[in-house]
Amino acid sequence: MLERRLAAALPVEVNEPGLYRAAVALVVAPDPEALLIIRRAHHEGDPWSGHMALPGGRAESADADLVTTAMRETREEVGIELDRAWLLGALDDVAPRIAVLPPIVVRPCVFAVPLRPPLRLNPEVESAEWLELAVLLDPATRQRVTIEAGGRPQVRDAFVTPHGVIWGMTERILSGLLEYL
Repeated sequence: MLERRLAAALPVEVNEPGLYRAAVALVVAPDPEALLIIRRAHHEGDPWSGHMALPGGRAESADADLVTTAMRETREEVGIELDRAWLLGALDDVAPRIAVLPPIVVRPCVFAVPLRPPLRLNPEVESAEWLELAVLLDPATRQRVTIEAGGRPQVRDAFVTPHGVIWGMTERILSGLLEYL
């Protein structure tokens, strides 16, 4: 059903000059259906250091398109070799809402893998987990939480999961995915 709904969708693309382009991979695996999430490693100067996220990163000049970016970054960060045949579609582009973050726009690309592949984490990733989609769909998982953002505490929408709190752009991307489920 997800494949059919994404194939029929026309995602909103942001093409404003001066923005860095990036892509993330929403990797969905079966038995039971789950989504790969990562916790970014702690690095000085990284505004997303230690956050729950999706594999992905900035586009490079050698990337043919943003799907290629998502596939390359997933291979580099967690060791999964995605196949273009597994691409279900894309969600709406997302940009940060906090002024201190870089001027970037992220394209979320949804892939359905046939099984859960082994993971090989690189130094950018502290941990990776398979988060069951049933957890994301549970209304109790959606909460308002106080987090530190932009140097001060702020109340934000979040998914509070057994693996950690997912907020910010990743929360918005996952909320977009849930609209298709």
